[in-house]
Amino acid sequence: MGGPGEAELPDDLLLRAERSPPGAGKAKKAARKPARGARGRNCHIRNLMVKVRDLGLGFNSDEIVLFKYCSGSCHRARSNYDLTLGTLLRQQLIAPGPQERVLSHPCCRPTRYEAVSFMDVQNTWQTVEKLSAAECSCIG
Repeated sequence: MGGPGEAELPDDLLLRAERSPPGAGKAKKAARKPARGARGRNCHIRNLMVKVRDLGLGFNSDEIVLFKYCSGSCHRARSNYDLTLGTLLRQQLIAPGPQERVLSHPCCRPTRYEAVSFMDVQNTWQTVEKLSAAECSCIG
């Protein structure tokens, strides 16, 4: 005879559990919360305080603005296309030209942008559209 309460379970529940692949319940829990070391690698927004003149856009301003950018890997977002392309590149069945770069993985890129406003040295407000990332996602 089995453990306590075993007789109370309907037969279809026991069969359903037997049909489930090993570790099926564990995979769902792991997908909800990334491992401690993986948190910094997944695609997300990072912040950097930077002088306007260091942005490289030609504005003369001493102001410091918050620049948001996307950072992290997208290995979990790889599709069958990405896996196949990576294999074909490794086998050298696809050979990019000298000035080409073929990527076999999605990239962490902005999917929405924010404008940034600041005052230049002539006390004029300037607004630069689509300068800072507002959302990031794995693209490709």
